[in-house]
Amino acid sequence: MRKNVIGVDVSKEKLDFCLLQDEKIVKEWNCSNSIDSIKAELEKLEKLDLDFSQTLVCAEYTGQYCYPLSCVCEEKGIAFWLENPAQIKYCSGVQRGKNDKLDARKIANYAARFQDNAKLFSLPEKQMATLKQLLGERDMYVVDRSKYQGQITDQKRFMDKNDYKSKKGRLEKLIKGLANEIEMIDKEIQSIIDSDDTLSNQHKLLLSVEGIGERTAIKMIVETNAFQDFTDPRKFCCHAGVVPFSYTSGSSQHSRSRVSNRADKSMKSLLHMAALVVATRTKGELHQYFLRKVAEGKNKMSVLNAIRAKLIHRMFAVIKRNKLYEKSYACLLRES
Repeated sequence: MRKNVIGVDVSKEKLDFCLLQDEKIVKEWNCSNSIDSIKAELEKLEKLDLDFSQTLVCAEYTGQYCYPLSCVCEEKGIAFWLENPAQIKYCSGVQRGKNDKLDARKIANYAARFQDNAKLFSLPEKQMATLKQLLGERDMYVVDRSKYQGQITDQKRFMDKNDYKSKKGRLEKLIKGLANEIEMIDKEIQSIIDSDDTLSNQHKLLLSVEGIGERTAIKMIVETNAFQDFTDPRKFCCHAGVVPFSYTSGSSQHSRSRVSNRADKSMKSLLHMAALVVATRTKGELHQYFLRKVAEGKNKMSVLNAIRAKLIHRMFAVIKRNKLYEKSYACLLRES
């Protein structure tokens, strides 16, 4: 157990800190959210003989706003814990009022109480960080392209012909520009994967699984940090929101099992499309599984969800065994 715990409330412009020693508040302060400012503040603590080897810094995960703090902690060798905001909220009891200073205290108290469960964060390798940024940028362009395309198809009947023609011309230029940018990003992503032996091999293995395409394979590599952050397919199933949980209470509430809304929605969407492909458009084993379960009276969405889980297990299996997926493996076993 570490003696010093620092809770940090992260926002775009500034950070609020709360330092606990032996679960007592010793110091509270704030600084701008930049590497130089954070480094200067931690160096002040170092001069006050704060032992960084006995210090844990905890912050809520707020996306890219955590990047400067994570860089400084890694440089200083300080244990850094990025926690899910919902987890901190539900474990901190009822809170009256809200401000950044109170949030920093709440995070510090949570970290001090549960530090034995801390999952320390380390910055991903440069290539993985670049891939993540590129995927985020690509998703943004895809959403914008769909929005503009919708304007073209939906408004034709409800606008003056000349006005529509002018608007359509402008939107088509934007769509063409976005398509070019998406194509450039795809080439850059492929270049990064091809330049790294591990990423290239994992990409090849994942594509060998029936139903898994380029986008799903790359997303799996990024989300699992090249299968380092996730080694258990069942845990990744929870992360992707494909595991059904029961909802019962006493004798009055007996709801059917359903998946949780707390999931990576973009990953779940890609897995859903992959499951649709293997269930309805191909004639393989999972297509037969889908038909058989539906014929038994199972709900179609429930069967598709089971196929999503099967695809996840297959992807983890090919990575673990470092072997291409064999579609005819079951047939070979029966013949032998």
